[in-house]
Amino acid sequence: MSVFQTLKERGFIAQLTHEETIKKILENEKITFYIGFDPTADSLHVGHFLQMLVMSHMQKAGHRPIAIIGGGTTMVGDPTGKTDMRRMMTREEIQKNAENFKKQLSRFIDFSDGKALMLDNADWILELKYVDFLREIGVHFSVNRMLTAECFKTRLERGLSFIEFNYMLMQSYDFLKLFQEYNCVMQLGGDDQWSNILGGIDLIRRVEGKEAYGMTFTLLTNSEGVKMGKTEKGAVWLDPDKTPPYDFYQYWRNIDDKDVIKCMKLLTFLPMEEIEKYSKLEGQEINEAKKVLAYEVTKLIHGEEEALKAQNAAEALFGKGVSAADMPTTEITPDEIKNGINIIDLLVKTKLVPSKGEGRRLIQQGGIYVENERIKEFDFTVKADDFKDNELIIKKGKKVYHKVKLV
Repeated sequence: MSVFQTLKERGFIAQLTHEETIKKILENEKITFYIGFDPTADSLHVGHFLQMLVMSHMQKAGHRPIAIIGGGTTMVGDPTGKTDMRRMMTREEIQKNAENFKKQLSRFIDFSDGKALMLDNADWILELKYVDFLREIGVHFSVNRMLTAECFKTRLERGLSFIEFNYMLMQSYDFLKLFQEYNCVMQLGGDDQWSNILGGIDLIRRVEGKEAYGMTFTLLTNSEGVKMGKTEKGAVWLDPDKTPPYDFYQYWRNIDDKDVIKCMKLLTFLPMEEIEKYSKLEGQEINEAKKVLAYEVTKLIHGEEEALKAQNAAEALFGKGVSAADMPTTEITPDEIKNGINIIDLLVKTKLVPSKGEGRRLIQQGGIYVENERIKEFDFTVKADDFKDNELIIKKGKKVYHKVKLV
């Protein structure tokens, strides 16, 4: 089976610029393609993970990936999907984030012996001379056409800064540069990048008189069309310090029944025949498919050992008798509870809630338990005597558990 069929069968592909041509190219040739990642945060998240798996599928089929770390484009900021202008970042912040991206990408892409390249577009974008860039690149872009692009259209009412208006030109220039220097003939990206990809293809056609291609893949959304990868604590990150492996596992363990099979296809390498068997499960049996999904995705991101730890900890919480040693844990000192600690303060300290207001709301709704006892009062105080073997279990809702440990 060609990689085109693999991507189509698993539900990755959203839009293609030249479907039949791309199908033939991917079946009969070995090409160089690229995907860009702007380092606007210090870690990639689960939305990027889908793109990383596309790169992996493509590389396994013999195609060469280029991962562009957008050190230059991040200085401007992509307006796509944003209602307000992004915060301006320093070169130092961007560089630090880019280093983290490189480590995370290397788990899925083989960069040895030129099998894949990782480039930073700061190397050419920050060297550009503005007037030269306008004369050589800007002349090929129609403002009228740009304003019809979804990424700009949605921002016109609230205000679109001139610096952001340049983003499409810069991303298009990336594609031209890679086409010229690395024979990169295809750009891939999330479906929200369609307008930017078309801009690059058109620029290559105007400057080089040659054809390039684009493919977008479906965004990671749930059955209601809402982007996945968000929790009360924020994004689901690939960095274990930002989203611990147990929390990461639990996110996939608790997704909606309707989204399980789609996520198996997109976010694991499980064979389609196996996924087909899970798709036939109904009712409570779907929980078995969720466990498999959670384990497989956690294993890919954090390794088999961490995936097993998360799985065992989760099983322990549902009465399976396995040690809960790997449950998310917050350590506190005896001095901190010498006179007791208010439950709301403890919830904030453990990061089970982002604010005291959220803590009060959950208590009011009956959603907080200490050692399986529902907390009903805002002024409930946790004391040293409440700890068993220097440990205390807090439960939020039905499925979120957290251990507080005296050290």
